[in-house]
Amino acid sequence: MKKLLSVLLVMFLLAGCGGKESSKAPKEESKELKKVSVVLDWTPNTNHTGLYVAKEKGYFEEQGLDVEIIMPGETGADQLVASGKSEFGVSYQESITQARVQGVPLVSLAAVIQHNTSGFASPVAKNIKTPKDFEGKTYGGWGSPVEKAVIESLMKTENADVNKVKIVNTGDSDFFTSVKRDIDFAWIYYGWTGVEAELRGEDLNIVYLTDYSKKLDYYTPVLATSEKMIKEDPETVKAFVHGAAKGYQFAIENPSEAADILLKAVPDLDAKLVKKSQEWLAPKYQDDAPRWGEQKLEVWKNYADWMMENKLLEGKFDPEKAFTNEFLPE
Repeated sequence: MKKLLSVLLVMFLLAGCGGKESSKAPKEESKELKKVSVVLDWTPNTNHTGLYVAKEKGYFEEQGLDVEIIMPGETGADQLVASGKSEFGVSYQESITQARVQGVPLVSLAAVIQHNTSGFASPVAKNIKTPKDFEGKTYGGWGSPVEKAVIESLMKTENADVNKVKIVNTGDSDFFTSVKRDIDFAWIYYGWTGVEAELRGEDLNIVYLTDYSKKLDYYTPVLATSEKMIKEDPETVKAFVHGAAKGYQFAIENPSEAADILLKAVPDLDAKLVKKSQEWLAPKYQDDAPRWGEQKLEVWKNYADWMMENKLLEGKFDPEKAFTNEFLPE
């Protein structure tokens, strides 16, 4: 009897210990999430879907992060990331190249889209089919010297004169309104404005940059951070990139569901446009790269060389320090 009581007592104590252990386990597992933010480059669109998916699906949370997606406002993403007011941002190879030459140490962490899908678009009625046709026309842009240089470099391939192009600043005016009223052509991303034209039934001619120069096949957009963030908190950088990569991979494989997630987060967006744009963009995210986000040194070097040739860079630029693939999932 004593032996039986002893066995029961031991079992009771073990059960008690086990009960205490199991009650502690959830507390040990539920680590506090680290709060970070990522600033968009523009109003939310399908370039950003992977970020919204990663947040909605808990991919950032799996990495121990509570990620806030914020709008750039008057201060752009690059400035907010460079000043440390935001840990991450959506940027472009063009602006990071210029920033680094000016001593602002931004670093690209992943290419959102593998190839440059932008081009100079115009209604078919304007009859602008090649860079030569830019002569005598009005271009509407946002006032950057890069715009004239890109137009000129394309026109040079056809011995055309950029001085015969009238360049005006239209800021963020709507493309479709502008080409009916003030301008003949503008620089667009096909994945959004081009797809919108399809939905509107408006035929466009598009002169793609990559059809005229390999050096203009740069990464746009990219996810970026600062050198300081990489040096001081590489684990958080890795966690963010891994979460984002999983989000974009989901968008690649499930464009319709990914579009629904973006629409849930930003209900003011045009649902038909988001759905069609997501479908068009899904295969473009990774394209011919071995994995989503991968960047090549050659692409960074080519664009910097083009900027130098067009006198858009003053100072030294080290392409190897401008980007990294080290935080991407294997």
